[in-house]
Amino acid sequence: MSSLPIVSVLPELFAAIDRHASVILQAPPGAGKSTLLPLELVRRQRLPGRIIMLEPRRLAARNIASFLARQLGEKVGERVGLRVRGESRTSAATRLEIVTEGVLTRMLQQDPELTGVSLVIFDEFHERSLHADTALAFVIESQQGLRDDLKLLVMSATLDGMALERLLPDAPVVRSEGRGFPIEYHYRPANRQQWLEPQLGAVVLEALAAHDGSVLVFLPGQGEIERLAQWLEGRLPGDVTLAPLYGRLDLAAQQAAIDPAPAGRRKLVLTTNVAETSLTIEGISVVVDSGLERRASFDLKSGVTRLETRPIAKSSATQRAGRAGRLGPGVCYRLWSGEVQERLAEQSPPDILTQELTGLLLDAAQWGARVEELPLLDPPPAAAVASAQRLLVTLGAMKPGGEQQLTPEGRVMAAFGTHPRLARMLLRARELEAEGLTGIVADAAFLVALLEEDLRGSERLAVLFHRRQGALRQGATRWFERLGARQEAARGQWLGLLCALAWPDRIGRLRSGQRYQLSGGVSCDLVEGHPCQGQGALVAVEMGQNERGSRIFIAEPVVLDELVRLLPEMVSERQWFDWDEREERVRAERQQVLGELVLSQRPLTELSDEQKGRCLLQGIRRKGLHVLPWDDASEGLLARLRCAAEWLPDEGWPAMDEESLLAGLEQWLLPAVSGLTRLEQLKKLDMSDILRQSLPWPLPRRLDEALPGHFTAPTGSRVRIRYQPGQAPAIPVRIQEMFGLGATPCVADGRVPLVVELLSPAQRPLQITADLAAFWAGSYEQVKKEMKGRYPRHYWPDNPLEAMPTRVTKKKMGLQE
Repeated sequence: MSSLPIVSVLPELFAAIDRHASVILQAPPGAGKSTLLPLELVRRQRLPGRIIMLEPRRLAARNIASFLARQLGEKVGERVGLRVRGESRTSAATRLEIVTEGVLTRMLQQDPELTGVSLVIFDEFHERSLHADTALAFVIESQQGLRDDLKLLVMSATLDGMALERLLPDAPVVRSEGRGFPIEYHYRPANRQQWLEPQLGAVVLEALAAHDGSVLVFLPGQGEIERLAQWLEGRLPGDVTLAPLYGRLDLAAQQAAIDPAPAGRRKLVLTTNVAETSLTIEGISVVVDSGLERRASFDLKSGVTRLETRPIAKSSATQRAGRAGRLGPGVCYRLWSGEVQERLAEQSPPDILTQELTGLLLDAAQWGARVEELPLLDPPPAAAVASAQRLLVTLGAMKPGGEQQLTPEGRVMAAFGTHPRLARMLLRARELEAEGLTGIVADAAFLVALLEEDLRGSERLAVLFHRRQGALRQGATRWFERLGARQEAARGQWLGLLCALAWPDRIGRLRSGQRYQLSGGVSCDLVEGHPCQGQGALVAVEMGQNERGSRIFIAEPVVLDELVRLLPEMVSERQWFDWDEREERVRAERQQVLGELVLSQRPLTELSDEQKGRCLLQGIRRKGLHVLPWDDASEGLLARLRCAAEWLPDEGWPAMDEESLLAGLEQWLLPAVSGLTRLEQLKKLDMSDILRQSLPWPLPRRLDEALPGHFTAPTGSRVRIRYQPGQAPAIPVRIQEMFGLGATPCVADGRVPLVVELLSPAQRPLQITADLAAFWAGSYEQVKKEMKGRYPRHYWPDNPLEAMPTRVTKKKMGLQE
């Protein structure tokens, strides 16, 4: 290990740690940042307290802890400890703890000062997981407010696309070279419209035939790994051992994939992006990269987190290829073209911009801060924060309003260290057991252990629950202990009710065929052939999306009457007022509801005038503003108001576009329609008067001054000004009535000239001009010649600027014809 590139920068790095509170280390894969660096910190005992090193993945955390302990000639739990979910191996002798992200967040929540800790290391920070961003924010705040002696080291393979220097302005940046040999690239573009596995398998066989050594194959997920393994069965050379590697494998299988191949054999490791960075796999000299990864993405509209299979970023492609060049010159086969390589995104988007933020909000509130106040590299999207807050309020974890404050139940839920949905299920199960629902805590403990796994497929939840009962026992034990309950077998009789507690927004009632209306207000379909098909009601546990909309994959049937009886807190009454589209009239009911599912209703007959008006407004919103009795006067007034907002923007004109008018019906139209119940009654409204009444004083008078409805011609005639947003205002007027007027008339305090449409005595267009003076001096002469012969009885002076304007013939003017 003494030859690792990190060795050359250790003096600089240790000096930076001594002198600064925070340090940034940029070191590519293979430099030794995850292995030699923490090992040297332990050996040299440079710091008085413990060191916490965060690893993004459990698989990497276990592997690094085991490797470092072996280097010290010890077992994990002595000087090198490990803490991951459901497993803790530390002792009084532990100097370095390798932890996963959720564990570090909980450590900070329980002890914000991190008592006894001298240094926190964030490894592989470029992966930008949500937990890593959150924990980094907490450590920075702990440094600033509680522990000015706490050291922070952020390690990343790249700093591109991150603003760490902004977040840690006083942190020096230490850069290390990587240890990598040349990589030979081969591009084998795949047809993405066909099955991936046969195409990838052909490239794998080509690589095995052309090169010695072990091969590492990157695929998007477990399903693709299993399908490729099946395709390769019977096709592999006799000296090749197939070894899958992904997060859900048992420890023995994971270690078999990581360890060197036996003498005389080589390995074919099929993995996901768990092997992309800090995890070292022995003996790899060839990489075959599908170019795909599976990432979670939260859809705000449907409230569904979907796993998307999509192309990797350039940074990931570089790190994957680098796995082939750790020990010597390597080879990388890519299932895309060189042109596609150039078009790949530089970095994958951080989780905070794409994932559900319920956990982040709960962590921030438990920490005592609004999420917007935390020192985060990227501000979370406001819409995602609002969505997470609504869910936490629904779960009873957060108080209504915008303060992001936890309820007493929310504080208990936050301490459970699992998703708020599951924490709510556990907490309420303990209460229901005390109320007489025997066995519900056991069902909850085993169910949470199941739901914390990566569930796949199309299934009824009870089937998965009973099938995996034995494997779930260890995970369930943790929840029995947390709940202070006696461990016992689970019968699975309360699964539907427990799911309803965790997903109160996903209780679905059958509408027709495969479609269910969910209590959260959206509709979605069961996937074809689902065992819950035909059930009157269910809870949608696992959902996804495709081009046709949301789909339910894993569900559990429920009986709505039973939910109402056993969970009365989920049911509420409301007065419901709406517009009956078919009868075109107001409809009002008193409803018993479970979220947006109406369980029962009865008519409400006594409505106030305001309630009737509000219902009518719903009908107007659905049909559009055209149902209102607009006439020429009111449409002209509306156009003037829209132009006023455009031409005089600093005077506080209310928005008058259709979208704004529909959104603000309660403010400007409700007073006029209170008491009305049918659309036909709208005919009596005076829209001009309503629009004027909606304007704050003195805007009505200001409108008439700046944008008058009419122009007074030199003859005294009132000519209506035609206003149109985005266009110049115009007046149609006979040419004789404009004689003597040299300047073009204007509106909006002289800012906007009128377009003058000059008409003949027969009201036919002669000329359009926005510059009267130029017209009189130029084009008028030609117009006069043509018009004199056509209209000899009308006045056509040689000098129009000095002529008298007129509306009559020469005879009536007293002039000789």
